[in-house]
Amino acid sequence: MGLTFASLIACAEIINIPYQSGDPTKTSILAVDHPKALVILLMGGDGKVGIFDNGSARSNHTFVRSQGLWAQYGIDSVLVDSSDDLSIRGGGRLTDDYQNRLLSVVTYYRNKFNVPVWLFGHSNGTVSVTEFVNRFSGSNVIAGFIVAGTEQTAILRNNSKLPVLAIHHIQDTCRTTPISASESLIKSRPIGTQAEFITIDGGANTGNVCWALAYHGFNQKEDELVKDAAEFILKKR
Repeated sequence: MGLTFASLIACAEIINIPYQSGDPTKTSILAVDHPKALVILLMGGDGKVGIFDNGSARSNHTFVRSQGLWAQYGIDSVLVDSSDDLSIRGGGRLTDDYQNRLLSVVTYYRNKFNVPVWLFGHSNGTVSVTEFVNRFSGSNVIAGFIVAGTEQTAILRNNSKLPVLAIHHIQDTCRTTPISASESLIKSRPIGTQAEFITIDGGANTGNVCWALAYHGFNQKEDELVKDAAEFILKKR
């Protein structure tokens, strides 16, 4: 867990986004020429990607492993880090401070690139996404959202008709991310919403069932995970 995971983000650009009077939010972006959309990736756990100034990352999360795959679809991809002194385990992702910080990231990239911005959360990151939608879906700052390995406390409390895709690994046995959480989220959407549920099968399963290299982390299924998400984004343009 302590190894540097250089992978495909070694050439990423690091952008520190100002936030009120606090520390800036560190992000890394892999940008393409003439992007069709931009996806903001919110990982689970404590949200700490561990982005280094050279563009590599400490985390081996599926979003780190697969960030370079978005470019082939003409989509900019952004990883959002969590600072060492900001704990977003438990209910931290539901706080005003965290959600307003996320809003500042979304607004920055929306203004910078002027393309549709999507949120994509995995595991505990799905809590970040659903709470953002609960708070800000009426402001049209995002074009839609995606969840994968949905955490059971990721609840949508409004009737937003934003396009939504839920992806779940059919062999995921992490107890906090039952497949019913992804299914229920899609079933809760109002009639007429572009809402889809997709399952993924196979790959590799190593270590703790809730960690990055298990089925829960879509280990060795990164191509399919990104393909499904990218195709959903592009057909909603």
